Amino acid sequence: MRLQLFFVVVFSLAVYLPAGAQSRQPTPPPPVMAEKTEAELAAERLLLQRQANAQSLLINLAVDARHFKDDTTRARALARIADMLWENDQDRSRSLFRSAWDAAENGDAKGRERALEDLRQQRAANPGGGYSRLDPGDLRREVLDLAARRDRTLTEEFLDKYRDQKARETAAEPGRSQNTLVADEATRQRFALATDLLRDGEIERALHLADPAMSSINIQSIGFLVRLRERNAAAADGRYAAMLTSAPNNPQSEANTVSLLASYLFTPHVYVVFLPRSTTAQSGRPAPPINAPASLRSAFFQAAAAILLRPLGDSLSTDSDSQYLALRRIMPLFDQYAPAEINRAIRTHLEGLTAAASDKARNRDDQFTRAPIDGNDRPPNRNDQATRPGPDARNPSSDEQSLLERRERANTADERDQLNLQLALAMVESDDSRARAYVEKIDDMDLRNEARGYIDASIAWKLVQKKDVDRAIELVRTGQLTHFQKAWLLSSTARALGNGDREKFISLIETATTEARRIETSDPDRPRAFIAIANVVFNFNRAAIWEAMGDAVKAANSAEKFTGEDGKIAFRLNRNGINSSHQHGFSDFDIAAIFKKLANEDYDKTVELARAIQHETPGANATIAIATAVLKEKKK
Repeated sequence: MRLQLFFVVVFSLAVYLPAGAQSRQPTPPPPVMAEKTEAELAAERLLLQRQANAQSLLINLAVDARHFKDDTTRARALARIADMLWENDQDRSRSLFRSAWDAAENGDAKGRERALEDLRQQRAANPGGGYSRLDPGDLRREVLDLAARRDRTLTEEFLDKYRDQKARETAAEPGRSQNTLVADEATRQRFALATDLLRDGEIERALHLADPAMSSINIQSIGFLVRLRERNAAAADGRYAAMLTSAPNNPQSEANTVSLLASYLFTPHVYVVFLPRSTTAQSGRPAPPINAPASLRSAFFQAAAAILLRPLGDSLSTDSDSQYLALRRIMPLFDQYAPAEINRAIRTHLEGLTAAASDKARNRDDQFTRAPIDGNDRPPNRNDQATRPGPDARNPSSDEQSLLERRERANTADERDQLNLQLALAMVESDDSRARAYVEKIDDMDLRNEARGYIDASIAWKLVQKKDVDRAIELVRTGQLTHFQKAWLLSSTARALGNGDREKFISLIETATTEARRIETSDPDRPRAFIAIANVVFNFNRAAIWEAMGDAVKAANSAEKFTGEDGKIAFRLNRNGINSSHQHGFSDFDIAAIFKKLANEDYDKTVELARAIQHETPGANATIAIATAVLKEKKK
């Protein structure tokens, strides 16, 4: 019995001692969490309270926004609120996005009609030509931009609606043909959205959006791949290789298709296609040929040969001139890089196209046929609209001499006035004092006054860009500027001056305020001027900001057409066949920036200020700006 007891004790000690030894090892202390101070906790509570308040502001605004009279305001407000509420209430946000889309459709239709009416009025006022096209805007694109970052299914739903609408518009124009080398409007929107997502680093979302349209070879799909390659070469090369495989099997593939495929490898961002009755070119910043794998380059030349060496009649696009021009442009690539047997076959094919082409095509020598194939230059963009015909601003001295010689030979006063106007336009950038001198030589008083105002406004824009404080102040005194232009020029000059000269800064702001008060009460430029002044005051004289914003809100309530966004400085000259215009967006005219800053300065006071705005559009923009500031601060 004792022996058994002895073994039990020994066994117990054997089991106990290791466990006890382990238990006596020091236990690592828990991580030390820095305790928040009372001030930090109070700040967090205040921020949460403001966040909840901002959510309520947005929800109440969404209820009101559904009944806004203006389609643009309704579409933008609903889409922005949907975006802001997405993380907390996706069902509500989807409903708001759909309501925003409906409003955007109506707004875009009205915008197109306004643009056509503006063009009709220009033609009636100036039958000789020289028209500038009013941008009708694109509200649906704005809704899509926000929806694409939130919900893929919803984005596809909107893109389907957009495609169907464009199909109906095309069907209503029987003479309108679809060029497969340039994507339709819905596909352009798809690639534009995908490119925006790429720019923001959201590659997966961008590919999800772009891939359904990647089976077609056109300027937009190749352009997207070029931009994708800058972010993810493997993803871009893989999709490009798939294009090379499918293109020879497509009966619509022809020389222009090969030209676009060549652009990916050899002329990124430069795309040129020749159509039976026109030429389409699109370009961005110049870029050298990509460093592509040898297998990819070889696959391109194999696919190109399979497409180009078909009998011409096998292609659905059999216009020999466009085929000849496209192949003639890219032939140097085959001479330099293609295997010898492919190069010989393609050159023989080009000789056949040359024989079939018209004399006009064979003799054609312009910026499109000379468009580079090595990425070292860029052709003009056919979509770029030149608004200032006449002298070449890149060589003002040569143009000035040529125009002076023509003025000496002019037979009538009208001809001399026209040439003096062209001289003034040519000299704005290089020597604005001489530009003003040429304006004074115009005999026609009405034309001289109109030209003087345009030239002085152009000089003002140049001085703002150069931050030339002294000359800007002098132009305010001597130039023929509107009160709005003076207020803008003075506030911009005060911003450039900053705190360098406090006395001069205060004088500039006071003078700008005086000019703003001289603007007609109902003119939407009046609140824009006051908001521009407030933006400058906030940065350099914080104590005076609430007084400045009081003036801005009073002005906004008196100007029914003031929206609080899309602020721009614009001036136009349209006389005697010359149409020259400037239009530059200027965020200091808009409500968003100043209300975001004020919300971080004094939230409650800023909310009351927004509630004092009586018109729906600027009031909605102010409220959304406040909520954006608070909710983004929470995310940080």
